[in-house]
Amino acid sequence: MNFDNVRIVLVGPLYGGNLGSVCRAMCNMGLSDLAVVTPHKNLDMNDAYKMACHSQHILENMTIHDDLLSAIKECNISVATSARRGLYRTHAVTPREIVPKLTMASDNNKIAIVFGREDNGLTNDELTMCTDILNIPTATENTSINLSQAVLICCYELFVASGEFEPQEEKSDIATMEMREFMFSLWRKTLLEIGFMHEDKADHMMYGLRRILSRDLLSEDDIKILMGIARQAEWAAGAYIADKVDSKYEK
Repeated sequence: MNFDNVRIVLVGPLYGGNLGSVCRAMCNMGLSDLAVVTPHKNLDMNDAYKMACHSQHILENMTIHDDLLSAIKECNISVATSARRGLYRTHAVTPREIVPKLTMASDNNKIAIVFGREDNGLTNDELTMCTDILNIPTATENTSINLSQAVLICCYELFVASGEFEPQEEKSDIATMEMREFMFSLWRKTLLEIGFMHEDKADHMMYGLRRILSRDLLSEDDIKILMGIARQAEWAAGAYIADKVDSKYEK
């Protein structure tokens, strides 16, 4: 995904707070090209700067246009966003549906995603000027989304599809079966000694514990914490008896 080729276009924004929040949403998701068409004459730029937390540079570099065409004239794809349904909007798609198309096109094409006025959205003439129509799914009781939130949703879908986000990796390895079995044997011994279960019910109770602790992969650090809890429970109950075998897993 070439984010340099993606432009966010706001048509007739009314509120400085929304303008600033749009800048912040764009910055969060790696976008920086902002075009604004005929902003309201009373739009409060002080509010915009307050809400553009760590993204004031987008606000300072935005371009101002007299009409929508001048904001998108160099773009190859223009996506109009609309909360309304109707004759000219029946082919609208969701952000997730259109993202693959935009991702593929962004390397060699300029893309505009167009957002309308907070009170009235885009006019039909503005809508027909765009190549695609996008509709963000919502509950039927309230289909109108705040301008900056709508921008964030669309930018988020683009960012996730780009594959640029790399989740933090677990710092310890996944525990081996041998380590897991040692931990379960330690818990069996501890639960018997503190009176949580009796020998005749031990297998049944341990099946339950295994089921609980097998709902996700456990790391070596996870296992060590669980073994530490078992040891402390023994000690607190006055039932601690040192193992004759010095376990390599508790070092």
